[in-house]
Amino acid sequence: VQLVESGGDLVQPGGSLRLSCAASGFTFSRYVMRWYRQAPGKERELVASISSTSGTINYADSVKGRFTISRDNAARTVYLQMNSLKPEDTAVYYCNGFSGVHYDYWGQGTQVTVSS
Repeated sequence: VQLVESGGDLVQPGGSLRLSCAASGFTFSRYVMRWYRQAPGKERELVASISSTSGTINYADSVKGRFTISRDNAARTVYLQMNSLKPEDTAVYYCNGFSGVHYDYWGQGTQVTVSS
């Protein structure tokens, strides 16, 4: 099982980034996919989630209207489009695949830094 995030970078406030998470080793199309983030000294928080068929999508209040989660089951990839980035969005962003307590997979994370 592998989840590999990419797309993290240093960006100025107000800028945009698109994160990708490529999955392998499990039945991607059956899993809820989530993006979490963890800033230095803070707990990991759920940013966005998307159901297996993209029918249910949820966002943290802090990112609503700015971030968009999507998935391509054929490509086994989940995305996080991040617009209007703020310094408080600075964190390591993690991809998570979940289908029950014994089926809970994590990527290694990708760093997003928002700074002028």
